[in-house]
Amino acid sequence: MIQSATQFLLTTVFSLLTMMFLLRFIMQAFKVSFYNPIGQIVIALTDFAVKPARRFIPSWKKNDVSTLVLAFITQLLLHLAILGLSGFPFAVADVPIWPNVLGLSLLGVVRAVLDIFFYALILHVILSWVNPHMLIAPALHSLTQPILGPIQRLMPALGGIDFSPLVAIILLQMINVSVVDILARSLAFGI
Repeated sequence: MIQSATQFLLTTVFSLLTMMFLLRFIMQAFKVSFYNPIGQIVIALTDFAVKPARRFIPSWKKNDVSTLVLAFITQLLLHLAILGLSGFPFAVADVPIWPNVLGLSLLGVVRAVLDIFFYALILHVILSWVNPHMLIAPALHSLTQPILGPIQRLMPALGGIDFSPLVAIILLQMINVSVVDILARSLAFGI
């Protein structure tokens, strides 16, 4: 029981940290202003690791690669900790597990990116109904527009109602369930 509670706590903390690193990267990539509550929270929660990592990991084409590397390292540490908690014999393992652990870590990063866009879309839709003029509304619009824009061009509003967020949410969940989960199960089976 303590093992499952510890595993839950580790998964929650490391997944949230991964999402914060990735959200920082995505906000920079999409040129979302950090002068809003979301941006300030992301900076406050990630500066402890991003600032030192930037000394060793250079940017690439004006993209802060250190945040991507930190997200991957966070997922790698999570998977190693979970294997360690389950009593996996690292020292005597007869199967090379490293490709599978690295693959699972990469899939964890992909899943976190999908989750970021999923939650941003949900929050964007709710705020558009409740209070579209909140301080975080422009940031959410900037985050979701790269996904919603192509869908809105293919499928214009019907009867004045924009169904593009619903389509985007369904597509994100389909990718998560049909691609990421299947790959993660096949990689976890090999460990």
